[in-house]
Amino acid sequence: MNEQHTLQFLGAAGTVTSSKHLLKVGGKQVLLDCGLFQGLKELRLRNWQLPPFQPSEIDAFVLSHAHIDHSGYLPLLVRRGFRGSLYCTPATRSLLKIMLPDSAHIQEEEAAYANRKGFSKHRPAEALYTARDAQNALKLLDILSHTTIRSR
Repeated sequence: MNEQHTLQFLGAAGTVTSSKHLLKVGGKQVLLDCGLFQGLKELRLRNWQLPPFQPSEIDAFVLSHAHIDHSGYLPLLVRRGFRGSLYCTPATRSLLKIMLPDSAHIQEEEAAYANRKGFSKHRPAEALYTARDAQNALKLLDILSHTTIRSR
């Protein structure tokens, strides 16, 4: 059977932020990294857009490392329906346990500040994701303690 395999670069293309790559092979979909856009406002606004895939259809997620521009979209991915396996190293998991809740706290504080000061064009201003979203994402982490590479 002639099955089509694809690799899509969904972030970090045309910019160096928001690493996100979707591999389709063997009838499965694997996402490598899923970071937040950072920097210029026009980039950060992309974080609010729906991803160009259905999170509920992703079979597995592989996280290369914990930087927010590689991992920061995870809470949104889970909120939007991802329930597959989420793989990372023990060190990455340790960092995510700190970084994702902290990132959520910053999101929530920025929304609260915008609401107090009334400068958001959204009423009310909302956080991109919440501490609960971050905790739900952390529950899906599976640890890979070593790497196996097979080649033909």
